[in-house]
Amino acid sequence: MTPNIKDKQPRDVEIAVFQYAVAIVFLWLLTGFWELQVRDPEFYEARAARNSVKSLPVLAPRGKILDREGRILVDNLPSFHAVLSIDDLNPDNYQLIAEGLSLADGDIEARVRQAKEEQGPEYLKVTIKEHLSEAEIAFLEAHRVELREVELVLSQRRLYPRGGVGAHVLGYVGEISERELNQHDFVLYKSGTEIGKSGIERQYENALRGADGSRLVLVDSRSRRIRDLDLVEPVAGQNLRLTLDADLQAVAELALEGRRGAVVALDPNNGELLVVTSSPAFDLNKLIGGISRADWGRVLADPDKPLLNRATQAQRAPGSIFKPIVGLAAVAAGAVDPDFKVLCKGGATFYDRYFRCHTAAGHGWVNLESAMVHSCDVYFYTIGHEVGIDKIAEYARIAGFGDVTHVDLPAEERGLLPSSSWKIRYYRDKWYAGETISVAIGQGALTVTPLQAAYALGGLAAGGVWHRPHLLSYDQRKRIDPDFERPEPSRLDIEPKHLDALIRGLRGVITEGTGARAALPGYDVCGKTGTAQRVSRRFAENNTDPRYFDDAWFVGFAPCVEPEIMVTALWENGEHGPMAGPIVRDVIKAYFDKKRRRAWDRATQPPRPPTPGDPSNLSAASLEAER
Repeated sequence: MTPNIKDKQPRDVEIAVFQYAVAIVFLWLLTGFWELQVRDPEFYEARAARNSVKSLPVLAPRGKILDREGRILVDNLPSFHAVLSIDDLNPDNYQLIAEGLSLADGDIEARVRQAKEEQGPEYLKVTIKEHLSEAEIAFLEAHRVELREVELVLSQRRLYPRGGVGAHVLGYVGEISERELNQHDFVLYKSGTEIGKSGIERQYENALRGADGSRLVLVDSRSRRIRDLDLVEPVAGQNLRLTLDADLQAVAELALEGRRGAVVALDPNNGELLVVTSSPAFDLNKLIGGISRADWGRVLADPDKPLLNRATQAQRAPGSIFKPIVGLAAVAAGAVDPDFKVLCKGGATFYDRYFRCHTAAGHGWVNLESAMVHSCDVYFYTIGHEVGIDKIAEYARIAGFGDVTHVDLPAEERGLLPSSSWKIRYYRDKWYAGETISVAIGQGALTVTPLQAAYALGGLAAGGVWHRPHLLSYDQRKRIDPDFERPEPSRLDIEPKHLDALIRGLRGVITEGTGARAALPGYDVCGKTGTAQRVSRRFAENNTDPRYFDDAWFVGFAPCVEPEIMVTALWENGEHGPMAGPIVRDVIKAYFDKKRRRAWDRATQPPRPPTPGDPSNLSAASLEAER
């Protein structure tokens, strides 16, 4: 039977179409083979390797912060970060990830966009959340297959003292902000990195942070780890041993509990800070892992300003604790002699204005010593008038007022030391002699910080030698920064008879004057009270808001000759300077109680063999060498 030509033609067409299709597919496969094997094999081999090999960061543990005896103040705890990998990025999973990790809408997109801007289009990793909770870790483990782009990275979480102890001096860590990323100090940092935000954490960020490592991990098709391929070990941050004494710090914190104020204690012989505390404080552990906008807003709006480090940033009128500096300026400049006497009748008139003394009945005839004992305003009005504002400013600046102390803490304020040149520069007006009268008793435009007060009066008590206050020993500073040079102390040659008159007056403040509450039986304590107005008397009489009450200051040191410890206390709105005396007394008492207890232990207990790694067993010589 002859085939039908009409039936054959459609089949030939179908065969031809099939052949052409096979040829096209073959050419397409051949082109792909050419791309893979000949044109750019390295690129595709790397792409294939990344499907089975993951590169994970190994975060360096941050250095610990210790007190002067090696006791840990800030430690680390194991924690996990969630890191987004570009290898398996799937924007469709953003919502699921955000819900599982309790992230705000758009947060992941913003972090990815920021990473692209910082690292370019070839960025590989971006941290999307730090310090995951157990529930968040369980969520990622349960969704490991569909969320291949999210990796769990082991990190270290900061552990701070509970209740905010040492909060302002220790500081805290947090995620670097966009503003900080643009600063010179953080030019090598990436978004998502944790940095020191305040205090020691910020001041010594470079020493504490260490250097991150990395780990290459072989995974299967379900992103489960098979084995480690390579490891670059991280370099841990350096441990820092501060000059702070944890015992004295705790005493000061308790003494300030429920009050707004600050306490600073230092060794006037070398500038080592033993106590730096500010109240109210905040629990640093609540800031770890982030804080909600609402909670952070409440902290910022708190009228008590818990974030303010009052020890270095509260600029307040010092009141009568400034009188020893005025007395020093008057006798050192030769304006008066320590035996110069003034009759106090409860007030005096200067430049047609009557200035009251704090005691309406007056103090009678007083000289430098007795005027210091009873804090006679009329005496200091008079010698302030005699010496003049510029001489007062000259000696106050030598003592450290009107400028930062250069303590190793960030954001220190300099206070304000008025003078005739200062007024011309900032107000384009001359200084009026009547303004000196207020400055002479620590009022007027004058402001200081508690740290400045401790530094200034400590140097005076040490005989006119002002050692720069610091929290890290100079030996450690040199190891951290080889270019660091130990600063020379400021010095003033004070005549012995002038210094003796000042010290006798400051001793009398405790034994018979306004500072009796700071007395310690059996100890030679010197001090000075200070009551500083916040507002004018007329305004205060018509306003009963406690925030307008006077500030209470007290400075104290012991022993009076060759002092070992200098303490300054500021109690905001404490009303009367003597009210701050017990705060200083408690810190000084704790210092000498501890010293006596150690002496007793050394005398009664046989030495025990040292245990490697136990800082409490270090000898006194090794502790001193470490500092």
